[in-house]
Amino acid sequence: MKAREARRRRLRAGLRATSLALVLGVTALVVPDAQQAPTEAVLVAVDRSQAVDLTPDVIWIAAIGSDARPWEDMTATRGDALQLVGLNTKTGSAVAFGIPRDSWVQVPGAGQRRINDAMTVGGPQLQASVMGDLLGIEPDYVVVTRFEGFEQMLGAVGRITVDNPYAFSDPHLRPEGYAAGKIELGRYGAMNYARIRKGLRDGDFGRSANQQRVMRGIHAAIVEKRRRPGFIERGAFAVLKHTSTDVPATEIFRIAQAVAQVDAAKITTCVVPGTAGFAGPASVVFPDTATARRWGAAAGQDASLANC
Repeated sequence: MKAREARRRRLRAGLRATSLALVLGVTALVVPDAQQAPTEAVLVAVDRSQAVDLTPDVIWIAAIGSDARPWEDMTATRGDALQLVGLNTKTGSAVAFGIPRDSWVQVPGAGQRRINDAMTVGGPQLQASVMGDLLGIEPDYVVVTRFEGFEQMLGAVGRITVDNPYAFSDPHLRPEGYAAGKIELGRYGAMNYARIRKGLRDGDFGRSANQQRVMRGIHAAIVEKRRRPGFIERGAFAVLKHTSTDVPATEIFRIAQAVAQVDAAKITTCVVPGTAGFAGPASVVFPDTATARRWGAAAGQDASLANC
């Protein structure tokens, strides 16, 4: 707890403005303030077990897309999208590690489970901890959002462009499919692009990679709009209105100012590899923990990775 408070004091005292831009840009930062929506995101500081921070310049955030229905508690259901994102507040670099939601891991207090079960066992804090354990990185923050918040945010940002590696479709979510190459997506097209799994060659792994492509598209759209008068300020107020958080308002405003400061040329996105298989009757993914730990060790101190 003391280490966490010390870190937050350092953040408030003057870290440069490239802090949580990528993550909040993908969750709640630009949800329209005019909409009378309920809480669509939760942002909390994570209780860390280590007493010493390796560097105050790097922030790690566990970003979780909950599969909660509108009437359910988004922090007590399974995580549908799992990304561990690191940002270097000094250099502007960022790295995102996608974690397949069916990864078979040890969940404290529950034994071997799918990794996205952790939130049902111990809420966002445990989910963040289990994600961090896989990569050998302790997150500083955890942010949880639901699809409704994601959809509203896409509506506020406008159309985005993603670089789609191959054509695919889904008979229910997108029967007409997505073409290969650079494609422009609206709010529904982008949301379904991030959700589809069964129509992909590589299933859960491809789905996680597509979520990262949408993240990049959103970030590019925010960069394009950053100079519009009041854009960042409206984003900060939207966070305060639609996000349940223990992070101070002054820090959130700094976060809002930082949205467009992440350098797109310094963003690396990777998906933890693994092998599909069965644990009893359950279809799961056995993650390549050695590779995950190697990536985590390489990126842990500066939030940069040359390649996956």
